[in-house]
Amino acid sequence: MFRLLVLFAAVCLTATPVRAQSADPAPVIAAERAFAADALTMGVDRSFLKWAAPEAVMIVDEAPQRVGDLFDAAAVFDPAAPSLVWWPNWAGIAASGDLGFTTGGVEVGGRRTGHYFTIWARQADGTWRWVYDGGVNATSVDVPGADIEPDILPTSTVAASSADAAMGEVRAVEAVLAAAAADDQKAAHLSLLAPDGRIYVEPLAPAIGAEAVAEALDAWPKAFDFSAPMGGGASSAGDLAWTYGRALWKDGEAGRSGYYVRLWQRRTTGWVLAFAQLIIDPPPPPAQG
Repeated sequence: MFRLLVLFAAVCLTATPVRAQSADPAPVIAAERAFAADALTMGVDRSFLKWAAPEAVMIVDEAPQRVGDLFDAAAVFDPAAPSLVWWPNWAGIAASGDLGFTTGGVEVGGRRTGHYFTIWARQADGTWRWVYDGGVNATSVDVPGADIEPDILPTSTVAASSADAAMGEVRAVEAVLAAAAADDQKAAHLSLLAPDGRIYVEPLAPAIGAEAVAEALDAWPKAFDFSAPMGGGASSAGDLAWTYGRALWKDGEAGRSGYYVRLWQRRTTGWVLAFAQLIIDPPPPPAQG
């Protein structure tokens, strides 16, 4: 904990104030809703390609993969296929207005099945495109529906000097989290969690706030071996960043694996964990006798 506090202090010394609520997440929410609407008329492949940035990634088949390798631009829409529907329940944006996110419930064929999480980046022409999209089976049975406006993560009021500086700071905080999680992941996550942060622990409902997160984290193993971030990005204001990387753990004597995905926000106390999810690899097939 002392190491964590020293790191926070060092980060805060270089913090640059930014104007509070200097950006509106409404365009990000509108982009997500338009993306979801297109999936119902164009099909999944074409809608995902239409709304993706060229560098966009998803974690599929136990690996991060570029969007162009996952979807077919020539796919024919099949109106008889089970519908894929999703909607934002929570959203936010960087103070610089160039990086944002939404997350919310998912339905397949009319059955609520989980939660998506999407990172959006504003392009040079002003349009919004997703750069990361991925979901987990955190139940969406009881979350608000598409007719309810999403909750909003307040925009940060402090920033790093640049996106590169922000990613350097976030990597340092990730290293602290990884070191602590190797012994006690619950304590490690809670030590960095934003008071209004959220964590998805499937198959539970989204955990919001420290009390709910503490209870949900009991469903994860006691310890994780987290890699350094393998990818991600930060806003130009240096106040919002996302990361993903490899996670390994033990399930009894068996080794299990997956990927963490996290959203970090810079506050007056330093970098805090606003969101985390774990995309679990399928279990290995049983040994042939």
